[in-house]
Amino acid sequence: MGSTCRRNESLLYDKTLGMSFTRRSFLGASLAACAAPLFAQQAPALLPASKGRRVVVIGGGWGGLSAARHLRDLAPELEVVLVEKNAAFFSMPLSNQWLAGRVDAKVLTHDYAAAATAFGYTFIRAEVSGIDRTQRRVRTAGGTLDYDWLVLAAGIRHDYAAWLGDDARAIARVRERFFCAWTPGGEFAALKDRLAAFAGGDLVMTIPSPPYRCQPAPYERALVIGRMIKDRGLRARLHVLDANALPQRFAEAFEDDYRNQIAHYAHAKVKAIDPFNKTISTDFDDLRFDEAILMPPQQAGDLAWQAGLVGKDAEGKPGSWAAQDPVHLHAKEDERVFLVGDLIDRASLLFGHYPKSGHMASRLGAIAAHEIAARAKNKTPETLLPESSCFIYSRLEPAELTRIDTSYRLRGDGVIVQTTRQHHDPNPRGEDVEWAKGMFADLFG
Repeated sequence: MGSTCRRNESLLYDKTLGMSFTRRSFLGASLAACAAPLFAQQAPALLPASKGRRVVVIGGGWGGLSAARHLRDLAPELEVVLVEKNAAFFSMPLSNQWLAGRVDAKVLTHDYAAAATAFGYTFIRAEVSGIDRTQRRVRTAGGTLDYDWLVLAAGIRHDYAAWLGDDARAIARVRERFFCAWTPGGEFAALKDRLAAFAGGDLVMTIPSPPYRCQPAPYERALVIGRMIKDRGLRARLHVLDANALPQRFAEAFEDDYRNQIAHYAHAKVKAIDPFNKTISTDFDDLRFDEAILMPPQQAGDLAWQAGLVGKDAEGKPGSWAAQDPVHLHAKEDERVFLVGDLIDRASLLFGHYPKSGHMASRLGAIAAHEIAARAKNKTPETLLPESSCFIYSRLEPAELTRIDTSYRLRGDGVIVQTTRQHHDPNPRGEDVEWAKGMFADLFG
């Protein structure tokens, strides 16, 4: 590990065994799994104490993967450990195209262990249950892991309490039956199965007020569902309850292509949901549904709350997002913790939040790596700002693709300024897939 970790043989770890092993020894280690519980109790530390200094990266999304791979290039003297609960990476960008059957799952699915091998960091598959910032220690069910620096890239969570208060039974029902598939894991495949089994009736989809992940993506998903209803000749209608105004290009596609399949309700903020009787209330009306894709407001992931990293609003009450130094990305309360990806709070008083996109998360991860590498050498970090690209289909047949690019600069007073450009392409030729393949090559080697 550390400087002794070679690119072609990363160290892996299985939380059930409580022991580390190389890829070559995986089979032999697996045969010893029956002894796992006792062994894990005897070895509460996930890894031996680092011989040097250790960076722990929590979360194997775009931001965490980028931070881990760039740290190995920029600071090979540091031990880098990536902790992620899922066995494989699945891309949120292009996932709507996968739902539509236009992109193969093999393009979007990647192996964490292979990435660790390619770049020479340690991968641990485990779910982090807590962060002790005083002890600089991460807790999992399989043991603990100490760090010198921490990169938290734990993504988002859904604020079901905004609709359902403290009704645990109703929250569980929405999560289990009407989930929106906006976080990595098995929900994407389950949503595809739900849509395939949908035989007709009223299907409700909700869109919260921003910020939320990939702001145009719910409208693209609505197009996918509208086309599915139309192609299958279903007696059905998608009702889009949108807390926002409908972007013009999507308004044209909804009206021209799916007038009988999609009904859009602008500024329709959800007030209450009864997931058992399948009713939903807005400021304007009540609606009964047969099927639903319910996305509530989004917040920073659970670990940001557990670790006390969520910022406060103007009244001093807890906000919704993890508070970071907007330029250097360390937590406002802890310069040993770096925050990257969708969980972060506003970056500027001028435009608010960075786009919560995969491209943006990867750039923030790289910036955090530069910050840690410089600090490890007692140097002043170079000031770096991210950029972001997002590809979104505003029409499916004939296909029309919009690329949204954002760039940033520091104003003279230190405030971050955003520039946004949109390019509409009425004849796309797979540019979104080629962009994704390039990004995946950077993250997975």
